Amino acid sequence: MGRGRCSSGRNVEVINGWVCLPGVGEADHLVPLLEHPNRQMIAKVLPGGRACGRRLPLTHEEFAIAQGAMSAARRQFDASPAGIAPRLPRAVWAKIAAEDVE
Repeated sequence: MGRGRCSSGRNVEVINGWVCLPGVGEADHLVPLLEHPNRQMIAKVLPGGRACGRRLPLTHEEFAIAQGAMSAARRQFDASPAGIAPRLPRAVWAKIAAEDVE
């Protein structure tokens, strides 16, 4: 679990692969600023921003730290039924999305 304060002054931590603001899940993935639909506004709010996790713009350094903590959390695998149950629906939806099935 990574924990720290971001450039906006908010406390941020990574819990179970999610970027969280005071214990509440904010994003399970980070979007590079170049791919974000609201990149111009984010660039005004955080010049030099690199990525965004929903409402949380991140600098290059913050992005690297958050991505590292999220990757480390994903590498931990709980093989119990309770650990597999939440992963199964995500895998099914990812497969459906990859195949463009509606």
